[in-house]
Amino acid sequence: MLDAPAGNELQALSDLAARVFDVPTAAINVLTSTQQHQVAATGFEASVCDRDDSLCARVADVVETVVVPDARQNPLLADSTFVRDVGVRFYASAPLVTPDGVTLGRLCVFDMQPRETTDEQRDALAFLAARVTDVLELRLRSRQLEESLAELTHARDELARSNEALWHFASQVSHDLRNPLMAVRANAELLTGEPAIADDPELLAVVERITDAARGMGRMIQEVLAHAKEGGRPQRDWLDLEEVVDRALLDLSPLIRETGAEIHVADLPTLPGDGELLYSVVLNLLSNALKYTAPGVPPRVSLAARLVGGSWRVTVTDNGIGVPPGLEESVFLPYVRGDVDLDGPPREGWGIGLATVHRVVTAHGGRVGLARRPGGGSEVWIELPARPVSAPQHAR
Repeated sequence: MLDAPAGNELQALSDLAARVFDVPTAAINVLTSTQQHQVAATGFEASVCDRDDSLCARVADVVETVVVPDARQNPLLADSTFVRDVGVRFYASAPLVTPDGVTLGRLCVFDMQPRETTDEQRDALAFLAARVTDVLELRLRSRQLEESLAELTHARDELARSNEALWHFASQVSHDLRNPLMAVRANAELLTGEPAIADDPELLAVVERITDAARGMGRMIQEVLAHAKEGGRPQRDWLDLEEVVDRALLDLSPLIRETGAEIHVADLPTLPGDGELLYSVVLNLLSNALKYTAPGVPPRVSLAARLVGGSWRVTVTDNGIGVPPGLEESVFLPYVRGDVDLDGPPREGWGIGLATVHRVVTAHGGRVGLARRPGGGSEVWIELPARPVSAPQHAR
């Protein structure tokens, strides 16, 4: 405020104050702890002086308009440099008070001759002082807005740079994953031609599942790469959620057999969404339900859906160990694990599965949550729009 030029608005208010009182001089004075800064002046060049020499500083604590017809007769102002040496006689001022109640300084008019004033002039001076404060407040808000805009622009540029780096990273990772995956798929396809495999239906089915899983993983890598390249916008096609679940159950079949899990899937809807991304959601939810179980207790998992408003609420319930109280929301944050306070050996995982679920679901314009079941276990639910949304939403 002190370094900026007066500008047309402040200069006009200073000139108008001089005209209202029919005096040749006026000033908008801002006071600091040691100085008086004239941010606009009429009839002379604006300058800076010591606070001790300022007439406005001597009445800085007065919260109303001050009018002194003859400063030489006023004990508070008579010994001031401006009165004693410069010859100021008439002085009037009104405080510049911010909406927060802070007094910045005063709008003053003065003359070398004593003067009398009217009530209308006093009221006009207070009104003009309030308008000076309005202009200064507007300048402050404009500067803050400019600073915020600069910060947002910087953040946007940093985000663009980060997204570019992330895409290159995703490209490199997908490239590094494709090569061993292609080797797995190629060898699995070669095995299907071996007589020992081809003549054994059970072994052939295992090899075919390996081949299908490798193909599915290849598609997922490609989809994740495309997702990163598009800035996190999911592709929206009508998909059968039952097919997505069937595919996830097929890939989890070794774990299902190993744990002796009992899985019940109710009728599931067709809805708009990105098949590969929602596959990762279903895979994470089901694998958590199968892994986080009490020792010696076979998993029992149920998956169902119902229409809630304009969204499909899909729930996955289990009889597992659940999550400790208070972690129902934080488990959706990266690297937070729900079994940190439970006894027993640590389970595999980095704590990013549910964070991935949250990111994908919110990118689809949906919601996700978790509740502890009274009889033990958890119920994780996701809500996905039943109809295509007007514009894709970005993952948070």
